[in-house]
Amino acid sequence: MTPIKAALLVSFLLTTVNGFQVSRTTTNRASIRQSKASSLDETSSSAVSRRGLFTAALATAGGLLLGASQPAQARLEGVNRPELLPKEKGLNVIQTEKFLTSGEERRVGELLGALERDTGYRLRVLCQQYPKTPGLAIRDYWSVGTEDQKDDKYIVLVVDEFGGRGNVLNFNVGDGVKFALPNIFWTRLQAKYGTTFYVKDHGIDLSIINACEAIVTCLRNEDGYCTNVPDEGPSFRTLGL
Repeated sequence: MTPIKAALLVSFLLTTVNGFQVSRTTTNRASIRQSKASSLDETSSSAVSRRGLFTAALATAGGLLLGASQPAQARLEGVNRPELLPKEKGLNVIQTEKFLTSGEERRVGELLGALERDTGYRLRVLCQQYPKTPGLAIRDYWSVGTEDQKDDKYIVLVVDEFGGRGNVLNFNVGDGVKFALPNIFWTRLQAKYGTTFYVKDHGIDLSIINACEAIVTCLRNEDGYCTNVPDEGPSFRTLGL
């Protein structure tokens, strides 16, 4: 093969990918642009503070960092209504929409308080009917999703029926919980206890109670890790307590 033919063959191979001829210069430039774009995206993502992420979730009344379930057609406006917060400090359960009876609210609050004392994990429950929600104001009340938050071992369960058109269970999970309870766990928990079918058959209060008990069971188990939702046990509601 002559030097000229060899050079032509090398040039052809370098400018052909999967049978399609491309410009090597164009490919290089596209790669550079893509690399720069990826770098900018990563920089922008890293610049988003924990406050910003939580703002996006709670400003629209409880979308889950793990997949909001409100109706797709609804683009909810941000809410910040501190006047809807209780005057009493340190409550683990807040209801601007009363889904739990007073007795259920008290017992769920005690369950979550015991979890925090024993494990350090903070599980909080906000029952609302958008737009009747404290929204962003909940961050400072519970010290979650802010730059000076108490810690990142928190879970905020936002319960909202969204007019009966979406999953009622929505979560915002701190980084300190994501190893113990990864995203797949929350997806399965929503599918088990948060669907409109489950709420219709069992009631939204049992949906909340069973979800809380499943989370507590997983965070208390010896492995300290769950991907599957535990089997439903005898909750204090089913026991008539």
